[in-house]
Amino acid sequence: MFIHLDQLSFITAYYNTPMKQVSHMAYDSRQAGDHCVFFCLKGENSDGHNHMHEAIENGAMMIIGTDQKLIEKVSVQYPDRAFGVVEDGREAFAQFAIHFYEQAERNIKTIGVTGTNGKTTVAAFVKSLLTQCGLKTGSIGTNGIFASQEEIIYKKSTPTTPEASDLHAIFHDLSNRQDDAVVMEVSSIAIDQKRVHGIQFDTAIHTNISTEHLEYHKTFANYKEAKMMLFDQADTAVVNIDDEMGRELSARFEGDLITYSLDRHSGADLIADNCHVSESGTMFELLVHGQSYLVNSSVYGNYNVHNLLSAIGTALHHGFDIDLIIPLLKNIENPKGRFQVVEEYGGRKIIIDYAHTPVALKSLLAEAKKLPHQKMIAMIAGIGIRDFNKMPRMAETAEGQADEIVVTVDHPGHHDPGKVVDQVMTGFKNPYDPSITTSLTRKEGVLKALAQSNEGDLILLTSGCINGAQIIKGEYIPHSDEEIIKDYFTRLKKTQVKGIKQCK
Repeated sequence: MFIHLDQLSFITAYYNTPMKQVSHMAYDSRQAGDHCVFFCLKGENSDGHNHMHEAIENGAMMIIGTDQKLIEKVSVQYPDRAFGVVEDGREAFAQFAIHFYEQAERNIKTIGVTGTNGKTTVAAFVKSLLTQCGLKTGSIGTNGIFASQEEIIYKKSTPTTPEASDLHAIFHDLSNRQDDAVVMEVSSIAIDQKRVHGIQFDTAIHTNISTEHLEYHKTFANYKEAKMMLFDQADTAVVNIDDEMGRELSARFEGDLITYSLDRHSGADLIADNCHVSESGTMFELLVHGQSYLVNSSVYGNYNVHNLLSAIGTALHHGFDIDLIIPLLKNIENPKGRFQVVEEYGGRKIIIDYAHTPVALKSLLAEAKKLPHQKMIAMIAGIGIRDFNKMPRMAETAEGQADEIVVTVDHPGHHDPGKVVDQVMTGFKNPYDPSITTSLTRKEGVLKALAQSNEGDLILLTSGCINGAQIIKGEYIPHSDEEIIKDYFTRLKKTQVKGIKQCK
């Protein structure tokens, strides 16, 4: 499309001919190509202004940044290219994406989910419930990009909330597919980096808050405030008032609000009580403004009932009647890697769950214990690309809660895996307990957990394998817990068969 810099309100100055034909957006000079608009964004480790020449050599026809003196100087060297100056590079990047993709977010209903734990699960529950209600809903988040009926293959720019250019491209794609809505995970970092700037969400959902991402935000107050900001750009909200931040939000939010709780005496709009977990899901009593309903759901555990309440609240905000909603709850799709039960191998019950914070791990261990089992084996991990101060608390949470504990590392990044594991181990009161073992890769950790198990045992594989990969020294190395499990039991079965033949 043709872009006129002189017609964009966020451009404070421009150089050379202001009109150019633009085919795509880029913030990485290596991804720039013919007829590209290149944004000079400043990151933690690099400044896009230092890569203007490379972007131009790769075909960029338009350059936008905040360093006016430098941009003016470079514009003289390239009179056939257009240059623009903005006050805030990230805000301008988001605004340009909205303009470039023709305000596609206005063609669909937008639902943003934020919170420390549960974002992926809530997004999946909302997508499943709204689509069953007849509002075709896609989703964006840690588990991937999905239209209402199928996965869309995108090379994601970030693990959770895509950069603004990718985000609006996805909105445009979903609109073209005739989807009606999209639910997306909105991380605190994405909010701080203004990836969702300019989007007026139809609904914002708050799950819960606990300490996380201090390697980025530095203080819990900064982290919390970033999450609060999502609700300043939302028309309606669904808020968990069993949580401190949720109670603050319920007092602060000025739009149409639905609150939810597991406390019968909380006064919330939606309350779940008398929860009973079975191998097929969770049954509970649902109170909607005092009216009682019996719910049979396909979700596991109290914390997932919390998540389900947020989906119910969202459906109510979007005009669906509770009598339509309740029968659909037994068909809610659980997301991959969130209390994902794998039962078909070796008489064991194997659960894969993304629990990667102390709060999430505590909830998972408590719910898993309710399932029948002989021995429980839990694999926990330190995440190398996250806050090191959190790692000992994972050990504190797990100690004494499982019969066997395997400590491993997820996404070591540029760290020595041994140092990550050692940091987790400092949280144990008795790190020399023989029931605690260690491994230096997630694959080795999964194999150790499986090897320690027998028929009837319960195996918890926790923490986060993002996007089917392990992040090692900046590279995404393919990884699949499911494939490791399948291969282990295939080899075990062959060994057992050979043993039987030898006995004969």
